[in-house]
Amino acid sequence: MSRSNDAIRLAALLGDLRLLLVLFVGFRVALLLAYEPLIVNEIERGLTAQGDYAYYHALAQLTGRGLLPFRDWWSEFPPVWSFVIAGVYAVQPAYGAFATLIGLLLLLADAGNLLLIRRIGGRLHSAGVGMALAWVYALLAAPLVFVWWNFEVLVAFFLLLGLWWLLEGRVIRSGAAIALGALTKFTPALLLGAAWRFRSAGTALRFTAVAFGLFALAYLPLLAQNAAMTLPSLTAQFGKASYQTVWALIDGNYTTGNFGSLESHLDPAQAGELQGNPARVPGWLRLGAALFVGALVFARTRRFDDTGLVAFAAITLLIFFLQAQGWSPQWLVQIIPLILLVFPNRTGVMVLVMLTLVTFAEYPLLFIRTGSTGGYISGALMPPFVALVLARTALLVGLCAALYRKLRQEGAPLLT
Repeated sequence: MSRSNDAIRLAALLGDLRLLLVLFVGFRVALLLAYEPLIVNEIERGLTAQGDYAYYHALAQLTGRGLLPFRDWWSEFPPVWSFVIAGVYAVQPAYGAFATLIGLLLLLADAGNLLLIRRIGGRLHSAGVGMALAWVYALLAAPLVFVWWNFEVLVAFFLLLGLWWLLEGRVIRSGAAIALGALTKFTPALLLGAAWRFRSAGTALRFTAVAFGLFALAYLPLLAQNAAMTLPSLTAQFGKASYQTVWALIDGNYTTGNFGSLESHLDPAQAGELQGNPARVPGWLRLGAALFVGALVFARTRRFDDTGLVAFAAITLLIFFLQAQGWSPQWLVQIIPLILLVFPNRTGVMVLVMLTLVTFAEYPLLFIRTGSTGGYISGALMPPFVALVLARTALLVGLCAALYRKLRQEGAPLLT
């Protein structure tokens, strides 16, 4: 009887969503209090060190000079994030307060990710599995770290929200969420493929019209105001030199992906300047190969239930990442929820742990040791760098293979 009571109490404890949220948010806020973001003698300290918060703050400082994003300076990302940092800077211009407020806003988005993982996991599997996946997500290192390094959790939030509403059949809401996601970073727009494969043509058309319509409506006034400063947000990422990928090894680019100095953002011509060696494998060839593989997956998919839809979204995202000329460590934040939802087991979790360790071993562990070479991998760092890039690529390819096998299984039809 005692063991039975203990099991009931344990189930009640682990099944308490409010407790999970308190622990999730409380742990991250406690870290913020213990490791307050600061810049001391031009050196970044605290939770945000090694991340992009100082870069965001420097960009936002341009607004303090009366220079507005997309009017007076260009951004390499769509407009949502630029206006967020400009607005936060207007309220809290000092770096510590700015970084703290940004982090708290992103923590709210990540709490949303936790809730969406629980909901989608409950729909795909069971309420218990959904809750277990939320606990796993809360304990993984990558989402915790990247909340204080960049805005990827906000991108993941819009992706998961759009996915949830698509599963629920709320097409207009889903399209709107994906539009907001694409206005933050382009990758949530990849959910369009899943809409066209798993929903009727009419439904997919409405989804696409809402997503593209809202995206265009947001860009039209920006283009009308200053097209030269707006266009780089649509093109700059695709014109960068390769970095941290197999393509970068082929090209001889052994550094991270950067866009030059802060002042370069005042000149839109500098958005297209190549910071590294040109590509030996043309971008059109990489993209063409990815589209060919994606078309094969699209044509050969046999599983049309909810799990199939999420698996299709996941493999689309991974194929896009594999063809991209660069790799950003924060992409883990988009990958992790989808893999957990499709593979809610020990194997899925272990693969994500390995992927996280490989990613952090590359950045910041290796790159933090490149201060004397201006951020370039060389000498004794080269062999481990190559090994890590190849290991990460192999893990992503292996995940694609596992997702493809999942999509080849028979599943209940779900075209609505």
